[in-house]
Amino acid sequence: MKKILFKHLIVVFAILLINSGCSNNNIHEEFNCFSILVGNKATSDGSVMLAHNEDDGGRQVVNWYKVPSLEHSPDEVIHFKNGGISAQPERTNSYLWLEMPGMSFSDSYLNQYGVSIASDVCASRENKGIFTDGGIGYSLRRIMAERSKTAREAVKIGGSLIAKYGYTSSGRTYCIAGPDEAWMLSVVNGKHWMAQRVPDNHVAVIPNYYTIGEIDLADTVNFLGSADIIEYAIERGWYDPDNGPFSFRKAYSSPWSLKAKSNVARMWRGIYLLPGENYKMEDEFPFSFEPGHKLSVKDLMKILRDHYEETDLQPDSPDPHKNNIMSICSNTNQYGFIAQLRSDMPPEFGALLWTAPRRPCTQSFIPWYSGILKVPDGFGRNTYDQAIDEHFNPSPDIHTPVPELAYWRYYGESEIIIDDYEKHSEKVMTEIKATESYLLNNQDVFEKKVFEAWEKDKQKALQMLTDYTAKWVKKTLSN
Repeated sequence: MKKILFKHLIVVFAILLINSGCSNNNIHEEFNCFSILVGNKATSDGSVMLAHNEDDGGRQVVNWYKVPSLEHSPDEVIHFKNGGISAQPERTNSYLWLEMPGMSFSDSYLNQYGVSIASDVCASRENKGIFTDGGIGYSLRRIMAERSKTAREAVKIGGSLIAKYGYTSSGRTYCIAGPDEAWMLSVVNGKHWMAQRVPDNHVAVIPNYYTIGEIDLADTVNFLGSADIIEYAIERGWYDPDNGPFSFRKAYSSPWSLKAKSNVARMWRGIYLLPGENYKMEDEFPFSFEPGHKLSVKDLMKILRDHYEETDLQPDSPDPHKNNIMSICSNTNQYGFIAQLRSDMPPEFGALLWTAPRRPCTQSFIPWYSGILKVPDGFGRNTYDQAIDEHFNPSPDIHTPVPELAYWRYYGESEIIIDDYEKHSEKVMTEIKATESYLLNNQDVFEKKVFEAWEKDKQKALQMLTDYTAKWVKKTLSN
């Protein structure tokens, strides 16, 4: 595919440069991202999984970094975007970081303990949020990644920060998964939050509205949240106890978000593709459910590529992303990933991100292991510390396409494919499936070799992981 298409990239870069003056003003933030969380008894290999498509319109770029575990001085702090600060602990975790410069809520993480974090915007009805020191937004997920060893611990860290500072966005659900558990942490503008654990034998789907329903804060195994979450809803007139059990999603969601067709349709489609109970579009969907069979990485890859194929919602356009109803694989995808998180292996190679740069329907999912020593050349524009310092003040030419940065090569190839999807898609998917089939079939063999090396020389094993990821991303860029 790449040999045929690469000669056209210079044309794509020229077009991108001409269009570099476009703004983000027309982005519909309410429809950004889609996620799936799967418990370890609902997967074919006993892993916890988090599948996520990151959606962000307008001019964007994605950098990849491996941030090492760092020691911090007693006076070192994290500076929040609006002026607040938080003291750093003595040591922070290493992590893989997918960074989108200038964006407040778009980065994803996988830390050294196998805790993976992504998010979906969920508009709340709160318009009186209370904040301390300007509140917290962007820094929330970074702190959870830096300081947590489990998904549950990440939820507790996130909840305590929200309660202390207040959350600056309208609302959002953080999907947090580790080798043992998967959680949704739903945050509301201000200082209220609610989290629910996905049962081990269940799968949970989330578009861009809250999906947590009835809650039981006395059940601290499965629920965590603000102690006054129900009382505050009553006070604001969002919940009347005479009308039945409390539902977080009904009380705190912006009402239009629960009815928006792009939300309802993606939620329905995600559940439909995870064979279980047969729901209709007008049904009230569950927070989670038991799938009809145990799910694999390959199952989740298919869902992240979906455009409502063979349904009444499939668009008439040759470009499957030109649809008035947003699809799971959409025109605003910047990357998709599946975190495969296993508790019976060292997290250095038991936890990995199967990642498709740009759109999952135009790129192969390639494994990025937690323990890689560095990201392959060309995946990060700066060093990780520069990226942290300059995230909200990037270089003026940050969105100027340069072939040296992998993102722009993936972007250019994706645009060429989408420009004539009917012509390219069959050949592209044949090549993608061949690559992924080899990687999935070879995974056990490769990881067995890594484990054998791990027992004798951990550094050699980590280098094997680093080389493996570099080898396969090079293939996707140069085949």
